[in-house]
Amino acid sequence: MNFFHWLIAGHSARSAVLSHYKRGLARAEKHDERGAMEAYTAAIDLPDAPEDVRAMALYNRALLFAAAGKTAKAVADLNAVLAIPLPLHDVKTAARRRLGRMQRQHDTSAAARFDARAST
Repeated sequence: MNFFHWLIAGHSARSAVLSHYKRGLARAEKHDERGAMEAYTAAIDLPDAPEDVRAMALYNRALLFAAAGKTAKAVADLNAVLAIPLPLHDVKTAARRRLGRMQRQHDTSAAARFDARAST
């Protein structure tokens, strides 16, 4: 009986997290960034959330943070994806690429600010 309870509990936790994650995808598709952010955050914050779904929610929330100009929060979420101990190659590769793009954008804008100050 304990095995079946554990099996059902594990499945229901995954279902709940997936439900929030899918709601986030649907809201993002409708350009409801606030609703998507809330749904992804709910998926991330659920106890016993499967790491693979948590990673996808973190990645998508990072994209929303980046689009809103909240770079520090985006970087934190992307680093959280990379810190997950599971070998989630696709999500981790996407997170590394996104971090690299954000770093290049930061470096480019920092160089432009330096050039602007130097020319005045």
